[in-house]
Amino acid sequence: MKSIRISKIKFKDFINYALVLALMAYGLILFASGSLRPSTAMLLTQMGYCIILAVSLNLVVGFLGELSLGHAGFMCIGAYIGGLFAVVLKTAMPDMKFAVLVISMIVGGAVASVFGFVIGLPSLRLKGDYLAIVTLAFGEIVRNVFMNQETFGGARGLTTISLIYDTRRAPTLFVVVLAFALVMLFVIQNLIKSKHGRAITAIRDNEIAAKAMGINVTFYKLFVFIVASFFAGCAGVIYAHTTTPVLYSFFSYNYSIEILVMVVLGGMGSITGSIVSAVFITYINFLLQSQLSGDLAAMRNLVYAIILIVVVIFSNAPALRDFRERYSPAALFSRFKKRDASTQTDDEAKWARVPTKIKMDAILSTDLNPGSNKSIHGDLGGHDGGKGGNK
Repeated sequence: MKSIRISKIKFKDFINYALVLALMAYGLILFASGSLRPSTAMLLTQMGYCIILAVSLNLVVGFLGELSLGHAGFMCIGAYIGGLFAVVLKTAMPDMKFAVLVISMIVGGAVASVFGFVIGLPSLRLKGDYLAIVTLAFGEIVRNVFMNQETFGGARGLTTISLIYDTRRAPTLFVVVLAFALVMLFVIQNLIKSKHGRAITAIRDNEIAAKAMGINVTFYKLFVFIVASFFAGCAGVIYAHTTTPVLYSFFSYNYSIEILVMVVLGGMGSITGSIVSAVFITYINFLLQSQLSGDLAAMRNLVYAIILIVVVIFSNAPALRDFRERYSPAALFSRFKKRDASTQTDDEAKWARVPTKIKMDAILSTDLNPGSNKSIHGDLGGHDGGKGGNK
């Protein structure tokens, strides 16, 4: 039984964890060697919360099949609510910054999930472009409300606890963020593989058929929006601890579209694709911001758009289909697997190991005549097939 269970373990079940752990290991190696710069720590932290945003939005867009453009709004709620709660909690726990971070993440995510429930209600009646308009309006309303509240700093922004500039603690911030990303992956991947995940994908494929099969569509739509908004709120709290002050302008509809681009570029319904795309887009933005500054800053968006267009064309062009299929990671891994299998000499499926009463090459011909008593004619190991049929 143990060997059977081990054989059912697939590499693709752990590749997402491996990608996040590779980022964490890269940062820890740089930190141990003393060559980790604050900019690199900041980049790894940004990659961490972008992975959380992309995978959580993929749960809504890719697996549920609903188009949402308000993910930055949930992130905004988490950033302001969780950031303000962290400032208040810091007075009671001045020497426990990362404990404050974790608690404020839970609070910010919980408040964002409440608004996720509110936004999930219109999704019961709206679909496609109409739901996208509602969620887009929600994101714009949220950031404008926080902009006009003096409790949250107003237009000046909310002053929060910034951990990224603490030179003694900054290298460990990305570890906490990537560790939370692993927790998020564990929750979402197990959700998708469970019966609840199959119900969610069934709603995406055919909502009417899902209702006919007895799936509670109302419950699962609300459930998905609540889970996705919770993780988006947690990502907002992480962002609030990487910069100060937190400005409302960051959470514009452009950032919601950027998160959606991460999902679409990596493939809707692909968690691995969302991780790779989030890391790629975050790195491209970081590289353009560092290289194109001053008079060249105006070229930043243009170069960014050209890179995305080239990647999309490469991923979808019919003329490049053969090249993509031949050199895709899945194809390369299958080739390596076949090469590894060819070196094995012990084959339990050989015909010589299969117990049979007659040799497999003994049957030379068969002739089936309906209505005749002699239904089989042939040579079975030198015996008369007709007599065998009469018997």
